[in-house]
Amino acid sequence: MLNAHPFKDAISTISVGRKKLKIFKLAWLEDQGLTNISKLPYSIRVLVENILRNCDNYLVTEDDVKSIASWQPKPPLREIPYMPARVLLQDFTGVPCVVDLASMRDAVKRLGKDPKIINPLKPVDLVIDHSVQVDYFGTSYAFDWNVKREFELNKERYVLLKWAQNSFKNFRVVPPGTGIIHQVNLEYLSKVVQVENGFAFPDTLVGTDSHTTMINGIGVLGWGVGGIEAEAVMLGQPYYITIPEVIGVKLTGELPEGATATDLVLTVTNILRKKGVVEKFVEFFGPGVSKLPIADRATIANMAPEYGATCGFFPIDEETINYLKLTGRENIAKIVETYAKEQGLFRYDDSPFPEYTDIVEIDLSQIEPTLAGPSRPQDKVLLREIKSQFEKILKENYKVNEEPKKTVEILYRGQKNELTHGSVVIAAITSCTNTSNPTVLIGAGILAKKAVEKGLTTKPYVKTSLAPGSRVVTEYLQQSGLMPYLEALGFHLVGYGCTTCIGNSGPLPEPVSKAITENNLVVCAVLSGNRNFEARVHPLVKANYLASPILVVAYALAGKINIDFNTEPIGYDPNGNPVYLKDIWPTQNEIKETINKVLNSKLFKKKYADVFEGNNYWKEIPITEGELFDWDPNSTYIQNPPFFENLTLEPEPPKDITNAYCLGVFGDSITTDHISPAGSISENSPAGKYLIERGVPKSEFNTFGARRGAHEVMIRGTFGNVRLKNLLLPGVEGGWTIHIPTGEKMSIYDAAMRYKQENRPLIIIAGKEYGTGSSRDWAAKGTYLLGVKAVIAESFERIHRSNLVGMGVLPLQFKEGENRETLGLTGFEEYTIEGIAENLYPQKTLKVTAKSNDGSIKTFEVIARLDTPVEVEYYVNGGIMQTVLRKLLKNSK
Repeated sequence: MLNAHPFKDAISTISVGRKKLKIFKLAWLEDQGLTNISKLPYSIRVLVENILRNCDNYLVTEDDVKSIASWQPKPPLREIPYMPARVLLQDFTGVPCVVDLASMRDAVKRLGKDPKIINPLKPVDLVIDHSVQVDYFGTSYAFDWNVKREFELNKERYVLLKWAQNSFKNFRVVPPGTGIIHQVNLEYLSKVVQVENGFAFPDTLVGTDSHTTMINGIGVLGWGVGGIEAEAVMLGQPYYITIPEVIGVKLTGELPEGATATDLVLTVTNILRKKGVVEKFVEFFGPGVSKLPIADRATIANMAPEYGATCGFFPIDEETINYLKLTGRENIAKIVETYAKEQGLFRYDDSPFPEYTDIVEIDLSQIEPTLAGPSRPQDKVLLREIKSQFEKILKENYKVNEEPKKTVEILYRGQKNELTHGSVVIAAITSCTNTSNPTVLIGAGILAKKAVEKGLTTKPYVKTSLAPGSRVVTEYLQQSGLMPYLEALGFHLVGYGCTTCIGNSGPLPEPVSKAITENNLVVCAVLSGNRNFEARVHPLVKANYLASPILVVAYALAGKINIDFNTEPIGYDPNGNPVYLKDIWPTQNEIKETINKVLNSKLFKKKYADVFEGNNYWKEIPITEGELFDWDPNSTYIQNPPFFENLTLEPEPPKDITNAYCLGVFGDSITTDHISPAGSISENSPAGKYLIERGVPKSEFNTFGARRGAHEVMIRGTFGNVRLKNLLLPGVEGGWTIHIPTGEKMSIYDAAMRYKQENRPLIIIAGKEYGTGSSRDWAAKGTYLLGVKAVIAESFERIHRSNLVGMGVLPLQFKEGENRETLGLTGFEEYTIEGIAENLYPQKTLKVTAKSNDGSIKTFEVIARLDTPVEVEYYVNGGIMQTVLRKLLKNSK
């Protein structure tokens, strides 16, 4: 087969010790006059190698190779087929992928073919890290009890995952209680350079979590995609991307005393959001890069979705090699170093700077303590300005103008405490961004130690938690002697997983939640996460601030957000003396000395030796045999979805959309958090009512995330966010709409089902940046199952647009300068969209007719955001999965 490779002459050999490995040599392309490697951004060099190596003149053509090899800072609008080496899943998004694969096997069986043709064709790792919830906290037994509760609630899902591990080839599962997916990927799963069939090549991946970009911190190209696209990659299909622009971020200087990687990344997020880097690669270069350890680079790379970029790439360099050795991967460090240097993928301090589309400069020495909030990660606020900022948003955002401010007395843990606007009720060291960065975690431990030694305690009404990224963290916190001080302040281990940052913060103590609800208090959460969208962290907590773990501990001590740490004491010692934040703040030297004492490769080797084994709860889950999954018709966790019910070998021709009604009309920045079901399930919601009808008690509801394998639950929670504003109902928040024929107010789910009975197609109208946020497949799946045929918006976020296409929902974009307001649309019209049925092609202009009750008609044009011929094929087939399944069926014997 290699003899037939169009670029077989590019194959060369490298020697690593006694081992000889083949490579597709990038310099060969340069010799042919097809590229100038040293001028290409490092991230583009990885793409060039990927497309060169996978060229087969079928999925990947010679023109694809030439087009990426000749990359220019202002590339032409062209799609290329990218073939990632592997796929990474977390359990929230991974369970639906496995459910779909199992359902595809059923469909294949129904059509008389062998179900075993459905298998991941690329290596897949699924890390179970999204199911643990902070039900218990502040005690030494919190971890054990949360884990026990996790298994009680999620056993049905874990039975499916164990079946998949046993039944599918190329599929591994990292059990619960091991770590956060991105940290496990960074510390263990990634090899940086893969070796397969005698060939060495860069590790590349896509993941079903948008923060897959964390791996960019060690020079591995990877980013988040929808579960739908991940399934296609698993099944051997390319992931199509537009040749990207690359924004170079030049880092100079080094972080000053008192500043952390979190402060830096929140600054980067703010700057790059303003710059506008959506659908672009971001690559870091300059002398400041050498001043950042891998943990800091990974923190910055992690938040690429927050600054809007496809990736936030740091090239391989000496620091990468040292990190591989530190994390127990000495055996691959030499391969990585040899390969990267041979291929021009290794960054030296004196390497010439590549050419970039544009350059942003950031001086690390100017970074100072920073938070982001109250509801978006890009809303940077300096620590020294947080008090005045909160007082301002209290009046402007939350319309609180009380003088004097309302205070509510509560009795909790036998003590009287006062809650008011600005009280911090959640302080969580959580999320993949920071919870394995030793600098900020050791820093948090040192601050805790100094605080305890000063006699300070956290406020009793603050729900404190520590959910580290990996088991290595608790090991080094214990070895450093800092864990007892964190525990003294209530920061006990609650689980290894993504907790508060994804809404798994668990319930607030009853007296606290009662006081908030009855008095409409604007209370706060401070978390070391990357997401703080409205109602995400906890439905009762309106203001959420992202901060470093060090500041999380500080705010737990202060108990309020509206404090000026420069002038006000964080607390008082037992003798009545004021203690200021500067008195307990850790120095860089203290942090470095501690890290040098406790961090070594033995630690990583020990903790990852049994990474796939799991605890006793996991081992006790029975393994079910068989090529087909045994669906339980009574399950409210795992259900056979309807996506392939009526699948035929040939798709029906596409049709125009006629006489559609609006299910919802939305403004700007509708996120996937607004669309996709997440967090806890309310008993009065359509999903809660469904579970109650099925005999599920409220105590067993679990979260939407845990029930992502149950389409009947998920469809009822789509567009159910309590902060969603549907402009068909001005002044109303939540998942409500108007059933247009009758004028009745009802839940979006109930209206959608009524429309389905009436055989009425549906559309959604929205503003700018529709679908920003995590790469959530259910934001698209739920939209599809509600009967929505098209979404008309001013602009779309990259992942969500492609996910809509992947589910057969048509994304349509208003023409430049036009929107709902300029066109005078109310959303109560009947909409007909013409131009779909005949000669559909990428970015075709379609005609929309909006007919009002009074008979008046408006017409306007929209652009079909099917950006490539492949996306047109997906849409015609009804989605990515149907396209892939039909191809597999046609190619099978």
